[in-house]
Amino acid sequence: MRAIWKGALTFGLVNVPVKVYSATEDHDVLLHQVHASDGGRIRYQRICELDGEVVPYAEIDKAYDDGDRTVVLTADDIASLPAERSREIEVVEFVPTEQIDLLTLDRAYYLEPDSASPKAYVLLRKTLEQTERTAIVRFSLRQKTRLAALRVRGDVLVLQTLLWADEVREAAFPALDEPVKISAKELELSASLVDSFSSDFEPDQFVDEYQQELRTLIDAKLEKGDALDTSETFGEKAEKDAGGEVIDLMAALKASVERSRAARGGDTEESAAKSAPKKAKPKSKAKKAS
Repeated sequence: MRAIWKGALTFGLVNVPVKVYSATEDHDVLLHQVHASDGGRIRYQRICELDGEVVPYAEIDKAYDDGDRTVVLTADDIASLPAERSREIEVVEFVPTEQIDLLTLDRAYYLEPDSASPKAYVLLRKTLEQTERTAIVRFSLRQKTRLAALRVRGDVLVLQTLLWADEVREAAFPALDEPVKISAKELELSASLVDSFSSDFEPDQFVDEYQQELRTLIDAKLEKGDALDTSETFGEKAEKDAGGEVIDLMAALKASVERSRAARGGDTEESAAKSAPKKAKPKSKAKKAS
């Protein structure tokens, strides 16, 4: 990995030099656009509206237009901003980890200690683990002020940027304002369905099926060209019923529980009852002869 940023993590008078690395990467197959008729590559160019010339990226500045006037901001102008010049990741507070709304989590970065001794780094990591707290930090990266959560992942400190409060939309759906009555039996069946799907989360057990199928399609087209029959490559799959609104919720819950248990090899209550050995009926005593 290559560091994308270097600076210092600071809390109080403690200074922890760190290097920042992107913690994630995109595994999608890279595709580009071509002209359908001849396969020619489609490319985008930066063309000036005034002279119609292609402009090199190095000659492009940014600008703000308020409708009447335009203000051009050069790279030097932007670099002069105090926040842009700062190389500090400042801890502003430590909060209970459960208070971090998962909806606000954005990009993740690894922090590597960048000093002869990692003692301060390890001290902060162990403190976060012991107190079960997450540090809220501020820093500037790529011409943006960022708010982030600093937490522990294994032996590494992870910086996960947070969306600002005004970047999270409010969920206002009139349908949820209507009163809904849920019966105890429905809750019981729903909980039973959850239990039948319960497991420990193992990310390695899940794969991106679309990307796998896309790679299979590309390999097949490389081998057979446009004569490829996709039905031979993937087989004929029956289209799944998209379904509609569930009218009988109880029936749907019961059927879902039964199907889930059967798929996981567990006997349903009904099948278990059927398979249970039947008790022998007691033999009637013979009547004594008079």
